[in-house]
Order: sequence, then C-alpha cells, then structure tokens
Amino acid sequence: MTTFSSLGLAEPILRALKEEGYENPTPIQAQAIPELLTGRDLLGIAQTGTGKTAAFALPILHRLNAAKRSRKPRSARVLVLAPTRELAAQIGDNFEKYGRHMGVRVAVIVGGVRPGPQVRAMAPGVDVLVATPGRLLDHIGERAISIAETEVVVLDEADHMLDLGFIVPLRRIIKHLPAKRQNLFFSATMPKEIGALAGDMLHEPAKVSVTPVATTAEKVRQRVIFIEATRKRGLLADLLADKNWQRTIVFTRTKRGADRVAKSLVAAGIEAAAIHGDKSQNQRERTLEAFKTGNVRALIATDIAARGIDVDGVTHVVNFDLPEVPEAYVHRIGRTARAGNAGEAVAFCADDERGLLKDIEKTTRQSIPTEDRRDAAAAAAIAAAEPERRQPAGRGGRGRNGQAPSSGRRDGGRSEGRSEGRREGRSGGGRGQGTARPADQRGQSSRAAGDRRQTPTPQGANENTAGLARLLGAAPRPHSDERGEGRGQQREGQRESQRDGQQRRRRRSRTA
Repeated sequence: MTTFSSLGLAEPILRALKEEGYENPTPIQAQAIPELLTGRDLLGIAQTGTGKTAAFALPILHRLNAAKRSRKPRSARVLVLAPTRELAAQIGDNFEKYGRHMGVRVAVIVGGVRPGPQVRAMAPGVDVLVATPGRLLDHIGERAISIAETEVVVLDEADHMLDLGFIVPLRRIIKHLPAKRQNLFFSATMPKEIGALAGDMLHEPAKVSVTPVATTAEKVRQRVIFIEATRKRGLLADLLADKNWQRTIVFTRTKRGADRVAKSLVAAGIEAAAIHGDKSQNQRERTLEAFKTGNVRALIATDIAARGIDVDGVTHVVNFDLPEVPEAYVHRIGRTARAGNAGEAVAFCADDERGLLKDIEKTTRQSIPTEDRRDAAAAAAIAAAEPERRQPAGRGGRGRNGQAPSSGRRDGGRSEGRSEGRREGRSGGGRGQGTARPADQRGQSSRAAGDRRQTPTPQGANENTAGLARLLGAAPRPHSDERGEGRGQQREGQRESQRDGQQRRRRRSRTA
C-alpha cells in the first residue's frame, strides 16, 4: 500500500501529516502528487471529500521547501483561486496545518470583510495566497498585490470557477500572471464543455481521474420524495423531528428561499439557520460555528455553500429544491458520507421538477429510489394529465412556446451561483466579477406566494428563536433587490455597469 513517505515528500511535511494522523494517501493524492512533484500542469477530477486539497497542497509545500527564497513585498509565490469565501478559508487552514513546521506564510483574501487588514497581511509578501477572484482583482487594481512572479496557480472547484460567471475575471487575473508557471485544475465534476476550456488553458497536463465524471459517493443512501411544493416545509419539519437527524444540511435554490425555510423550522421548534451570499462574513462564520458545535441542527444553504462547507459528521443532506445544474447534485450530497462514513441524501421533487430529476439521473447514471407523499387526489389528477405534460424539462428542455420550465423561478428569484461573484467583488470596494449576474430574487410566482403561509408556533418556539438570534448575531439584512422583472432588471443592470465604470475611472485618475 502507498504511504505518504513513499511519495518523496519533505520531512517537515511528513511530520505534520503524522501529527494529523494521516499515513496513507487517498487515490487522488496517490496519483496527483507524483505528477505535480515533476512540475507538470495537472487536471484532477475526484469526488468531494476525497482529499483534493491535500493533493495539491502537499506537493506545493514540498516545492516551497526545496527552493526557499526571500519573500517580495505584496507578492505571492503560489496563488490558489476558490469560488467561495468558505472554501478559501478552508484551503488556507490546510496549508497552514500541513506547513506548520516550514514557517510558511499564508494569506486569505476574500470579499465581505474590510480590505485594510488584507493589504497589511500582503505588505511583506507571502508564500501562499488563497483568494476569491473579485477581491483579488480589487487589490491588483489598487496595486496592493502583485502576482507577476507567481510560480504556481491552482483553480479549485474548476468547473464552478470556469462557469460563465467567472470566465471574464479569470482571464483578467491570468493577464497579470507570468507566462511560465505551473497550472493546476481540481474539481469534483467536470462537464465536457468546461473540460475543453480547461484544456485550452493548461499546457500538456497530466490527467488524473479517480471516479467517473459526476459520480455520487457510494456510501450515500439516496431517495426522492414526490411532494407538492406547498407542503415541502411541513415534510422537512416532520423529517427533522427524528432525533437521528442530528446534523443536516438543507439546500435551497435561492437566498430568500433559504431564509424562509430557516424561519419556518425555527417556528416549529427546530434549531436552524441560513447561510448564503447576502450574509456578512461574520454572520456566515458564526452560523457555521454554531452548526459545527451542534447549537444548530439544520443548516439551510444555497449552492455556493456546497463548495466550501467542510463539517464532519453531517448525517443527512436534503435537496429542498432540485438543482438546475445536474452536477450540483453531486456537490450537494457530497457534504455527507465523508471520510468513509455513511450518510443519507433526500431530495424533494415537485411535479414541475420531474425534468430536473431526470437530468440528475441521466448525468449520474443511476435510478434513485422514490416514494410518493403527495395528496392522493392531487396525485391522481397529475397522473391523469401526465400524457399532456410530457414536454422536455430541466436543463436540456423547453416548455410550451419555447419557454424555459418554471422551476427556476419558483422560489422568488434566480439561483445564486453566478451572482455570488459580482457581490463578492462589490463588497471589496468596486470591481465585480465580469459577466456575473446581478443579485437574485426578482419576482415571485403564485406558487411561491402560496408557500409563504405562516407555520403555527409551538410553545417554546419564541425562546428558541431568541436564543438563535443571540447566538448568530443580528438578523439578516432585508432584501433590497426585489424590484420585479423585465425592463426594471435591464435598467438596474445598466446602472450597475455605469457605477462600475465610474469607479474604475476614479481609480485611474487617482493613480495618475
């Protein structure tokens, strides 16, 4: 059996691994580390929870140890790009943990916090810089960071980083990098079109894949429950009443949907809290800490959290809304059954989400067991009308008159993924994420309005709500982006572009 010592890693790294209790590398680590030690570019594909971070962190630390050199002000020898703040913080922690005996200096640069401390952290120079693209571009524009001499560039969760909302900022960042560098792409999923784009950016890369693309973890027990959208919250509360559901992550499609679900669960006497891009960094950190310590049993999250949450002992994952991108399903359920443990994933499927379910089963090459908990009369009516409903749905189909299926807007707005980049850039004082879309929550369907009915408050729920408020801090900011659809959205996008342009011109004038 392969061991870390047999891979030829430096002694300080092996000592840190031993202190952490790590002896044998995972398959992705055993295949990737030897390739990276030779200096090759690499495209690595492995499921969430298989040790991708160590697969690139360990050989990078070995390289830094073998070729020590003085740090240059405002510079970094290694740049790691991550799509979310949580994932960036997790990667930074791992570099510090594995390099504790090397004196490695690590900085994490993300949006949602004041830029001043980040500028001071980068002033003397660092060995490893972990950053989200928007905030990094802000600092580059202000000349607080230089990546002109960076030796290694890592894109973690590359499928998400190279999606449409991140292509423009990534290309801007690449222009500031030296031509000669080592490039690493790692991801749990790699759609073919994204893989082709990654291939254009990598130079003769080694390719490592330990699982087929979009394969779910074997130890995750999956099931689908057919249920009306208006009854999803009640069903979720019933499931969470089971004490065996000790630590659960619930995924919704939108930020507002996450807030609604969390509020309804708290009203039902269940310790729950939401985490999404509208929360401040401090709120997100407090919520995650409460979830890790058990003060919160149910964490309600949007898809951005699927890329960064690293919490041990997650027993259940619930897809409250099915994702519009099938590969996101793999990331979601990958939050449970980590490190060889077993877990359960439950997906709620309303009638207009059947197409999304078919896309997921096709992409993951499996048939997921189902059970029907719909109202009997409603289920019979739907079954009778089924022959008339068989229009393709989900990501690959269109409804009548060429319109997209309605599931994407049911919960009050767009999904959050691509808009996170723009918000993360704005929080850093100006520059957004290129083509990333504005914030979601633009308009509500009649079904979402019906789903807002109040849940009766049981005795003791008020005390529970107050306790969570004290634990997690101030209530979330009110949503200011619910302005409707159509021309209103276009005008808001134009105003946003004008503001970005004005800010860039002011920066250039100050620099001049």
